[in-house]
Amino acid sequence: MGLLEITNGFELPITHQGLKFFLILLIILLAPLVLNRLRIPPLLGLIIAGAIIGPKGLHLMERDSGILLSGTAGLLYIMFLAGLEIDLEDFKKNSRKSFVFGMYTFLIPMILGTLASLFLFNFSMASSLLLASMFASHTLIAYPIVSKLGVAKNRVVNVTVGGTLITDTLALLVLAIIVGMAHGEINMMFWVKLFFSLLVFALLILIVLPRFGQWFLKKNEDNVTQYIFVLAIVFAGALLAELAGLEGIIGSFLVGLAISPIIPRTSGLFNRIEFVGNAIFIPFFLISVGMLVDFRVFFRDGETVFIAIAMTVVATASKYLAALAAQKSFGYSKAERSLMFGLSNAQAAATLAAVLVGYNTIVGRDALGEPIRLLSESVLNGTIIMILVTCTIATLEAQRGAQKIILSEATFAEKDRMDFTERFLIPIRSEETAQDLINLALNLKSIGKKNSLYGLSILKPGTQDYSAEVKAQKILNQASSITAATDNFLIELLRYDADVVQGIASVVYENKITDLILGLHVQLEGKDSFLGQVTNRLLEKVNTTTFIYKPHQPFASHKRHLVMIPPQAEHELGFPLWLVKIWNIAKNTGRRMIFYVNEDTREYLQKILVANPIRVEFRPFPSWDDPSNLNILLKKDDNLIMVLSRRGDPSHHPNMDLVPDLVGTWLKDHSFILIYPNPLDASSALSHDFLHSNLAGPRSRLEVIRAGINRLFTK
Repeated sequence: MGLLEITNGFELPITHQGLKFFLILLIILLAPLVLNRLRIPPLLGLIIAGAIIGPKGLHLMERDSGILLSGTAGLLYIMFLAGLEIDLEDFKKNSRKSFVFGMYTFLIPMILGTLASLFLFNFSMASSLLLASMFASHTLIAYPIVSKLGVAKNRVVNVTVGGTLITDTLALLVLAIIVGMAHGEINMMFWVKLFFSLLVFALLILIVLPRFGQWFLKKNEDNVTQYIFVLAIVFAGALLAELAGLEGIIGSFLVGLAISPIIPRTSGLFNRIEFVGNAIFIPFFLISVGMLVDFRVFFRDGETVFIAIAMTVVATASKYLAALAAQKSFGYSKAERSLMFGLSNAQAAATLAAVLVGYNTIVGRDALGEPIRLLSESVLNGTIIMILVTCTIATLEAQRGAQKIILSEATFAEKDRMDFTERFLIPIRSEETAQDLINLALNLKSIGKKNSLYGLSILKPGTQDYSAEVKAQKILNQASSITAATDNFLIELLRYDADVVQGIASVVYENKITDLILGLHVQLEGKDSFLGQVTNRLLEKVNTTTFIYKPHQPFASHKRHLVMIPPQAEHELGFPLWLVKIWNIAKNTGRRMIFYVNEDTREYLQKILVANPIRVEFRPFPSWDDPSNLNILLKKDDNLIMVLSRRGDPSHHPNMDLVPDLVGTWLKDHSFILIYPNPLDASSALSHDFLHSNLAGPRSRLEVIRAGINRLFTK
């Protein structure tokens, strides 16, 4: 029976579900390999492949409910990823530009589209406005290309994605109003219902969802459970948007925007979200769009050909004019204009929704009793051709613009940036501490710069206990697995040394370690110091930025990070090296930072914030005179980061030596990180890439620090 079913599945169109799924996976696998040789964007190849195998091509399979479900999921996933990858501080910084571009890319297509519909197609005003709203909306088809090329953080991408939210929302509101007018439902109750439904939707997505998501992810650390939760809220957001009278793509985008602060970019969850979307959901959507394309209309219907060409020209020209207007308004480069045009030109999601609604809306009957539709069948077929052409142009333009931006940034980097490699060393004693220490390292590292992670386990030589070696190797393997889940790599080091401190110090110098991450030791004796003898000796012996971490809860579950920076810290050579890590925590987690600083340090940091915005609030640094002043009030889910220093440094205070023991007493129910800056000086310059680069030539201490800030914070 099974053989007969498979044999029947080879009849066209294919009906065997396993065979259909295999064919689609084969297309997803082979299309990029073949098209890369032809220099055709893989996304475009998947659309063409869908057209070939679809019901209007070779008819290998139907565009059935399974394809529609997968395609809808992929569309929502694209919008969700776009929202998730937005840096909220950059988004706020560019909110005015996003609004301006959103209005450009909405109003210009609306005006040109309405005029073309009235005078070229002789449509009614209602049909003309509806068709123009289709031109105004767009889908971020090319976003996966931009993300893969590594320019998703570019300012123009942020502005375009923000503008997408505005123009798609306005276009879909026009759709709702026009259809309501066609049905005679536009009255005061319609507007009241629309207003309150949108208000409730916004409150649920932007206020309730982040709080609930924070609580859920904190309580459930299982990888599968967390991913299923994220997937569920994406579809829940889309459903709530539809209940509010909007399209689901708006809901999925806002879900991504709302939960982006609670999913660190360096986390395993974020990596899984991107991987599954790019591997499965988004390719299925592109193939499903391709299945709508019907090339035969060019040979059988002159009216459809005329409408398709006119629609494509109007849609493309209006989106280009919007990108050109934004370029002139904001002073963008030609490459950035190409990228903006590529991202905003593709017509797919909202366009399909609008044309199908318009086609299914009957406004009357002709003399023969045939239905008069808001949008004709010729417009429906013309829309499919427009989708293919605009998606083609969008992918080519976005890829071209992104590649030009990459080349220009690479040229700039060669001249003005420092090739500074971050190397993190994590001594690991147990499986319990490995997860927390690695998570901290991943949140400290800079995205887009060279970095390496080292895991170290030290055994005493001469022992005959082979089980100790097996256990140590098992712990390192476990740490590697944790790191690999985030798409990073951990270099495993198993070392024999009679002195643990000497062993760690040797590894630091042999591998040019820039950052040492230590877990807080367990106090076994009352006379033992809070940090422990090993840590205290390391601080004296090792010249590297050192982080001592005591976790109380998962790092991603912290709502705020309170950073205490002592006065005069900005006068130390190691200042840029640890400060950039604080910035990385803010960037990677999206959490609010509260800096306790004096006035001079505050002014210094505010200058850095201009070009490198993060969510930050400044508060005065408490006095060192009475150590109890340092016992600031922490809320639940707060994490304290305290910057200390070594004797002889400008920021050192005698009472600073009391801090570790005091913090251990005050913060039993909170996480905290103690930072000991790298005590750089000219004598150690040759051992550190940072000083070797910045001390070239006669420079003052202040000039070296400023140079380090400029180089390390360069985007």
